[in-house]
Amino acid sequence: MFIGHGPILGTRSLHWRDEADCATFAQSLARLPAVRHAFIELHGPLGAGKTTFVRHLLRALGVGGRIKSPTYALLEPYALSGLAISHLDFYRFADAREWVDAGLRDVFAAPGLKLVEWPGNAEGLLPPADLRLFIEPGQEDQREVLVQAGTGLGLELLP
Repeated sequence: MFIGHGPILGTRSLHWRDEADCATFAQSLARLPAVRHAFIELHGPLGAGKTTFVRHLLRALGVGGRIKSPTYALLEPYALSGLAISHLDFYRFADAREWVDAGLRDVFAAPGLKLVEWPGNAEGLLPPADLRLFIEPGQEDQREVLVQAGTGLGLELLP
């Protein structure tokens, strides 16, 4: 499961005992200035907690209101003072070219935080990820998480 692509400049293994550990990690990431410019890939099977992690991170950054999964919409944008956030989900992509057809180059060319679930469904078209999280469900609410930095910015975000 923990297979990445692109360079790996640093790696950390985490054990989340429960959702509170996920929230704590998200809060620690939100405190780092580099996260405002990061591209973060989220890998894991259905139900691994990818969207849950995103919700905790967005709350920690100050997003209020409902935080929806972009599974059907493809993109959920959020705007905070001085920060654009794009939460994307490529689960429904049958072909990586759908990424191009959806006009997502513009999203990745713009400044801000990009959070992508199921990035493998657009493999070869995405820019290098700053940080990759591989979330693997364990017993009950536990998760094994491999965090990989793929860029210098990603190294700033490693726990």
